[in-house]
Amino acid sequence: MSTAPARIPTESPAGSRHVVVIGGGISGLASAALLARDGYRVTVLEANDELGGRAGSWERDGFRFDTGPSWYLMPEVFDHFYKLLGTSSDEQLSLVTLDPGYRVYFEGEEQPLDIAASREGNIALFESVEKGAGAKLDAYLDSAEDTYDIAKKRFLYTTFEDFRPLVTRDVLARGAKLGRLLLEPLATLAARTVSDDRLQKVLGYPAVFLGSSPYITPSLYHLMSHLDLSDGVLYPMGGFTRVISSIADLARAEGVEIRTGAAVRRILVENGATVGVEYTDGAGTLQRVESDLVVSAADLHHTETAMLEPAHQTYPERFWEKSTAGPGGLLLYLGVTGEVPELEHHTLMFTREWQRGFEAIFGKNTSVPTPASLYVCKPSVVDPATAPEGSTNLFVLVPIPSDPTIGRGDVDGDGDARIEALADHVITQIATWANIPDLAERITVRRTVGPRNFVEELNSWKGTLLGPAHTLKQSAFFRAGNVSKKVRGLYYAGGSSIPGIGLPMCLISAEILVKRLRGDTSTGPLAEPLRATASRVSPKAAASSAAVAQAAPAKASAPAKASAPAKASAPAEASGSTRKPAPAAD
Repeated sequence: MSTAPARIPTESPAGSRHVVVIGGGISGLASAALLARDGYRVTVLEANDELGGRAGSWERDGFRFDTGPSWYLMPEVFDHFYKLLGTSSDEQLSLVTLDPGYRVYFEGEEQPLDIAASREGNIALFESVEKGAGAKLDAYLDSAEDTYDIAKKRFLYTTFEDFRPLVTRDVLARGAKLGRLLLEPLATLAARTVSDDRLQKVLGYPAVFLGSSPYITPSLYHLMSHLDLSDGVLYPMGGFTRVISSIADLARAEGVEIRTGAAVRRILVENGATVGVEYTDGAGTLQRVESDLVVSAADLHHTETAMLEPAHQTYPERFWEKSTAGPGGLLLYLGVTGEVPELEHHTLMFTREWQRGFEAIFGKNTSVPTPASLYVCKPSVVDPATAPEGSTNLFVLVPIPSDPTIGRGDVDGDGDARIEALADHVITQIATWANIPDLAERITVRRTVGPRNFVEELNSWKGTLLGPAHTLKQSAFFRAGNVSKKVRGLYYAGGSSIPGIGLPMCLISAEILVKRLRGDTSTGPLAEPLRATASRVSPKAAASSAAVAQAAPAKASAPAKASAPAKASAPAEASGSTRKPAPAAD
C-alpha cells in the first residue's frame, strides 16, 4: 500500500464548492443528488463495489434478493424527494398495492390475521376479533394520522438548529397530547386501546421499524399505524434495488461523480476545518481527495471514532456507551423450489412471550430469543423477476441482540456454527407455524447474515441492523444532529442522525442537510423542485457549525443544474400503470 496519498484537485472551472459524500447508500446518494442540484460539485466515495449499503442486492441461480429494506412506507416522502429533482415516483417507479398488506401468524393460534389494504377493511378485521375494537381502532387511527401530519409539518423536516419555528399554534394546541405520547410507551397505548393480545401486537410491532421495542418506544410513534393500517402497503417493482438505481441515476444526471471500491479511512482536518478525506482504492492505494465540505452518510459511530482524531469527535466513545443500539439481525436469503402459498408478500410471526423476546434483545443481559418473533418477505409472486419460474424467493429477518460475537453468516451453510444453527431453527419454526412441512427440503439457495457481517461489511455500530433505537432519549432533537460541533464543514446524513431510521427518514436526512447548509430553520419540506441557491455555506449555517473558529470565505456560486431526465428504464415487469393492485394471493 502506498504511504504517500495521491492528491486530486477539487476546484471545477465554474469554481463551485466541492463536497465529498462518504457512503453510497440511500442517504449518501440522496444527499449527493440534492447538493449537486443546489450548486455544489459532489463526489461520492463508496467502500463496496456496489451501491446501496444496507439496501443492497444479491443474486444467485436466478434468484435476486433485496438484502435489507423491503417495506415501502411513507410513499409521499419518496414522491416529494423525486419532485425535488424534477421528476416523480410515477416516473421513476412502478408501484403496486399489496392486498392483503401483510399476514400475521401467532404462536399457538391456527389461523393467521390478514391485514387489509384499506382502513375500512382493518376496522372490520379488528371488530371481528374483538367486539368494539373496530371503533377503538378508528379513533386510534384518527390520532395516528393527526400525529403523523404534525410530525411531517413540524418535526421531521427540521434541523432543530432553532427551536423558535417549533413554537406554533398547532404544536401548542397539541402540547398535552404530545407530552403524554412522549412519556407513555407504545405497548401501553396499544393495551389501553384493545384487549386482545393479537391486536395489541399488531399495534405495537411498528416499533421494530424504528429499531426499537414497543416497551421502550414512545407512543408518539403510534403514528406508524397510519402508514400500514390506513394508507396500505406498496411494493416498487424491481424491489428496493430499483429505488437505489433510480436515485443513483438521478445523482449522476445532476453531475455527481460516484466512485465505488473507495474506502474512506480518515477525514482530514486542518485548523479546525475539514479539507478532504483519505481513502484506499480497489488496488489498496491510499488516495486523497481535497474538498470544501465533507458529508458522512456512513455509520456515525464509525465516522466519529475511526475517521476522526479524539479532539475532533462530537460523538466520542463515551457518547455511545450511554446509547441504545437497535436490534441486530439474523438474515436468511432462501431460494425455494415450488410455491409457498402459506406465506404472503409480507408475513410476520409473533411469539406468545412477546415482551420476553424484546427484553432478551434490549435488556441488560441480552440473549437470542427462542423461539423468536420474525419477518418473512416473499416478493416473487408480485415480482416474478426475483425468482426462476416455478420457484419462490424468501427473505427472512429475525431481530436478535446487536452483538457481533453471535457470529457471521455465509453461503451454503458456511457461516459460523451458531448462526447456521439458528438459521436451521428459524426455518423449522416457519415450516411449523405456517404448516409447510417440506420447506427445508425445497431450499436450493441459502445465504445467512449475522451481526458480525454488519460490522465487517458496513462498519455498523455493535452490528446493529438499523442504527440507534428510537427511544425517548434518541428521538427528535435528542437524536444526534447532522453537523459536527468540533469540525467546520463536516456534516452527517443517514439513520444514525436526525430524523432517524428507515429509508424515508434517510431521504429526509438528505433534505435537512441542504436546509442546514442554507441556514434554513423552517420545519416543513422544501419547495418542489429544488432551485439552486448558492454553492457555498450560508453565513448562518457556517456560524452554527463554527463553534471552534470563524468560517472560511465562500467562493463564487455555480450555475443551476439542468432538470433531471424523465423516468429511467424500469424492469419489464414494471410496465403499465404506476400504481396497480397486486396479483391475487396464491
